[in-house]
Amino acid sequence: MNGFRFRNRADAGHRLAILLGAHARRRGTLVLALPRGGVPVANEVATQLSLPLDVFVVRKLGLPKHHELAMGAIAADGRVILDESLIAAAHISQPQIAAVIARETLEVQRRIRLYRDGRAERSLKGQVVILVDDGLATGSTMSVAIHAVRAHEPSSVIVAVPVGSREACDDVESLADILVCLLQPEPFEAVGAYYQDFSQTTDDEVRGFLAEAAMTEPAGRLAV
Repeated sequence: MNGFRFRNRADAGHRLAILLGAHARRRGTLVLALPRGGVPVANEVATQLSLPLDVFVVRKLGLPKHHELAMGAIAADGRVILDESLIAAAHISQPQIAAVIARETLEVQRRIRLYRDGRAERSLKGQVVILVDDGLATGSTMSVAIHAVRAHEPSSVIVAVPVGSREACDDVESLADILVCLLQPEPFEAVGAYYQDFSQTTDDEVRGFLAEAAMTEPAGRLAV
């Protein structure tokens, strides 16, 4: 698949769903998307497999002057993973790190309120959780998500992504029970390089996917 690019996130999700077909309609299985870009991918996975869809809010911690470069990530429960080697190389001070964490904590809280829209948080205890994002660059965001999900005592954690760097996939695979990754190109470019359409997913689109999923979910599937 050298030079291959997904048409868009929905196409990537459709292709992932094929590899995850053994989980179709399986009770006790939940698809959790990392917003925002992971939501269209996860929505397609959940739709194709007839599984419940929800979000798990995690935020990248970008370097102060290079926001796209992740020095770590933070989850809704306050768990933080930091890339100490990158922080040292970039000469980032502890007050700078604290400021980024404070800002992203507020954004995590805002997104939870906005996306959940009054719906109760699901219980993950005993569930098979399929964590989905649109790609893995450094893997830090997915890594903190896995740690945070594990605290809720799921039966297993499956990570499913369309594309990832070899290093990030190795790191994530060591934390998850199963990793499903369609592409691991070398050398690895930015995640968006492997999509024809990588336009930004909006908050309204995320809310729309979640509202539709809640309306179409079969009675009795909710675990709250």
